[in-house]
Amino acid sequence: MDMNAYLSMFIDESNDHLQALNENLLQLENDPEDLSIVQTIFRSAHTLKGMSATMGFEDLASLTHEMENVLDLVRNNKLKMDEFIFDTLFKGLDALEAMVQDIVGGGSGKADVTSIVASLVSIVKGDYKAADSAGNESAAKADSAAPSTSAGKPAAMLLDEFQASVLKQSIESGLAVFHITVALREDCMLKSVRAYMVFDLIEQNGEIVKSDPSVQDLEQGSFDQTFTVITISNLPADDLQAKIGDISEIESVQVEALNMESLARMTADGKQRAAEQAKAQPAAGDPAPEKAEAARQIAASRNQTAAAGAAVSKTIRVDIDRLDSLMNLFSELLIDRVRLEQLASEVKRTDLTETVEHMARVSNDLQNIVLKLRMVPVESVFNRFPRMVRDLAKSLDKKIDLVITGADTELDRTVIDEIGDPLVHLLRNSLDHGIEPVDKRIAAGKPETGTVHLRAYHSGNNVFIEVEDDGGGINHEKVLDKAIKNGIVTKEQAKTMSVNEMNMLIFAPGFSTADVISDISGRGVGLDVVKSKITSLGGNVTIESALGKGTKFSVELPLTLSIISAMLIKLGSEKYAIPLSSIAETAVIKQEQVRNIHGAQMIEYRNNVIPLVSLSRVLNCPDYDERGEEETEIVVIRKGEKLAAVTVDEFIGQSEIVLKSLGSYLTNVESISGATILGDGQVALIIDPNSLIK
Repeated sequence: MDMNAYLSMFIDESNDHLQALNENLLQLENDPEDLSIVQTIFRSAHTLKGMSATMGFEDLASLTHEMENVLDLVRNNKLKMDEFIFDTLFKGLDALEAMVQDIVGGGSGKADVTSIVASLVSIVKGDYKAADSAGNESAAKADSAAPSTSAGKPAAMLLDEFQASVLKQSIESGLAVFHITVALREDCMLKSVRAYMVFDLIEQNGEIVKSDPSVQDLEQGSFDQTFTVITISNLPADDLQAKIGDISEIESVQVEALNMESLARMTADGKQRAAEQAKAQPAAGDPAPEKAEAARQIAASRNQTAAAGAAVSKTIRVDIDRLDSLMNLFSELLIDRVRLEQLASEVKRTDLTETVEHMARVSNDLQNIVLKLRMVPVESVFNRFPRMVRDLAKSLDKKIDLVITGADTELDRTVIDEIGDPLVHLLRNSLDHGIEPVDKRIAAGKPETGTVHLRAYHSGNNVFIEVEDDGGGINHEKVLDKAIKNGIVTKEQAKTMSVNEMNMLIFAPGFSTADVISDISGRGVGLDVVKSKITSLGGNVTIESALGKGTKFSVELPLTLSIISAMLIKLGSEKYAIPLSSIAETAVIKQEQVRNIHGAQMIEYRNNVIPLVSLSRVLNCPDYDERGEEETEIVVIRKGEKLAAVTVDEFIGQSEIVLKSLGSYLTNVESISGATILGDGQVALIIDPNSLIK
C-alpha cells in the first residue's frame, strides 16, 4: 500500500496529538492526582503510536511505546508522577516533535533517543532513583490486588443487578453463557479494529452483556493487549473459540462456560474488589464524596465533549493551497465586478444596472464567506506558549503563571503565520526582564508566583494581542542611560522625552538592558525584530508600564491582508490607494495654513502641530506639482499615536481593493506596499502609510 497518499493526513493528525499531549501533560503537572487526564494522555499517545507504526516510522512508534508504558503504570495507580517523570515525558514530546518536523521536511523521522528511552525504561523498572522503593512496594501491592485468570477461574467483573439478572435467567433457560478472554499479538497495529471484528463475530452469534474494558475504550484502542467479554451465545464453546481464533493478529482465545456457581462467585469477587478500592480511596487522603463528585463532573464534561464532537464531525480538512487558489480567483472576480459597475454606469441600462447590483450583493456575501474560510483562531499560535513558559520558568528559577484569554479570536491565516515569532520575543522579555525572582517579589510584598496575561480581542477591523506582566516594570533611568551610552539618543533629547517615547526606546535596534548575556535574552536581538515584523504586517505595537507594577505590550493587527478597504486618490494622471485603516480623516487646507519650521512643512491640526508630507515629491510624480495651488486636499494618516498630513491632487472615492504583491523584481520599494487592479484595468500602487511617518 502506498503510504505517501496518507502522509499529509498523518502529519496533520500527529501535530494535533502532540499539541494535545503537551496541553494535557501541563494540566496534569498542576493536578498530578487527576487520573482522568492520564487516560486522555494515554489515548493520544496510543493513537500516535499506532499511526506511526502503520506509516513505517519505527523510531516514533518505539519512543511513544516507551512513554505509553510509563503512562500505563500511572493510570493503574502503580506509579506516582514526580518532577523527574514529568521532565522525561516532556523531553520525549520534544523528540517526537523533532521527528515529525523531520518528516515534514522530507526526512525519515529517525533520531537518536537512546537517553530518553533509557530514562523511560528506568522509570518503568522503578530504579530511576532510590527513593522510589516505597512506590515500588505500592506497585507490587497493586499487582497482587489485580484480578488474575491463572487460578483457573475467570477474572472478577463487576456486574450490575440488571446484567446479573439477565445472565441468571439465561442460564436457567438453558442458554449458553460464556466468559471470553481475548489476547492480541504484541505487534498488532490496529487493536481497536481487531476488537471490533471480535465483537462483530460474537454479536452475529449471540448477545454481548458486558465487556472489560468498556466498549468506548475498546473503540479508541485504550486498552492493553487483552480484553474480556461476557456473552450469551448460540454457538458451542469450541466453535466460538475457533471462529475468534481465525481472526488475524489474535494471540490466544479462552472461552469458559459460566454456570450459576461460577457466576455467583465471579459477581461476589467483583463486588469485594470494588469495596476494597472504595476503602482505599479515603486512606490515600481523598474523601470518597469528593472523588464521587469529581467523577460526576468528569462524566458530565465527557458528555459535553461527546456532544461537541458530534457537531465538530461536520468539519473537514482543506488544503491551504486550495484556499489560496480560491482567494486568488475571488480577487479576479472582485476586479471584474468593479469593472462591470463602471460599465453599467456608463451604459445606463436599467436591466444591466439591476443585474450588476444583484451581482455586487452576492459577491459581497461571497467575499465574507471566503474571508471567514481563511480566518484561523489565534489559539493555534497561543497553544505552544504554556509549554514554553513552563520550561523558561524552570530555567530562570521563577514561579510564573500564564493566563490566556480570547484564544478563539480569529485572524487571517497570512497574519497567523507571521505573528508567532514576535509573540515569542515579547513573552520571553516579560519572563526574563519583567517578572522578578521569587525573593525580590516577596520583598516587594507581591505573591511569589508572577502572572503573565496573554489576551486577544477584536476592535473594529483590527485584532489586539496583549502581553501583560505584574513584574518590575520598565526602569526609565536605566533605559535612558543605556540609550545615551549606545548613541541612540543624546542627553539633550533625553531631557525632553515623554514617558511613551522612553518606553519605545527598548525597540531600538541592538538595545538591551540585560547585564548578563543568556540563552533567553541579553544579546540586543529581539524587540527591534518584533517592531519591524509587526509594522510589515500593517500593525502597530505600544507599551504601557509602571515601575514596580508591571508592563503591558499591546499589538494591533489588521484582520486580513488580502482584501482591504482603501481610499483611491489621484496625483496628476496616476492613481494610488491608501488603506482606510491608517486614515484618521480627509480635509482641505489653504496654503497660508502651512508653516515652515526648521526646514520642514507643518500644519496645525486639532490643537496639534503635525508634519505635512508631499506625496508627489516622495513618489517623484512627473506630471503633478502642488505648488501654486491656493487649496490642497490632504489625508491625515495615523501610525500609533503619531499623525501626519499627506497632500494629494484629488479624491476618487472609497473602494474594496485586492492587495497584490509587486513580485520578486520589485522588492523593498520605499513607501509602496503593493498594487491593485482597478475597475478600468489600470494598476494603482498601494501607499504604505507607516513608511511616511518616521
